[in-house]
Amino acid sequence: MAVGFFGGEKLKQISLVIVGEDKIREINKKYRGKDAVTDVLSFEELNEIFICLAQAQRQADLLKTSLNFELTRLLVHGIVHLKGYDHERSKKEADEMEGIERKIVKDLKL
Repeated sequence: MAVGFFGGEKLKQISLVIVGEDKIREINKKYRGKDAVTDVLSFEELNEIFICLAQAQRQADLLKTSLNFELTRLLVHGIVHLKGYDHERSKKEADEMEGIERKIVKDLKL
């Protein structure tokens, strides 16, 4: 289960903010230098996760899944980032991160 992934360690507090396309683009540009809409942004130092609702809906439609499932998947992705993982560092880390996320989502039995 997800608790196993965290080694029994508890995350103290997470702020989850659901935003629109303009806001996620603004944040992405300001903090990552990328002038583009993205699905999720995580800020480890603040334990903050931003999810773009419109992008999540597009991805849910594309993947033929529910918005609820996609939002959960993105939240899990953001939490894994908060634990220090970064899929942009290397293919190996990206694969490891994806495996962790799939296991957590599967354990949630959505």
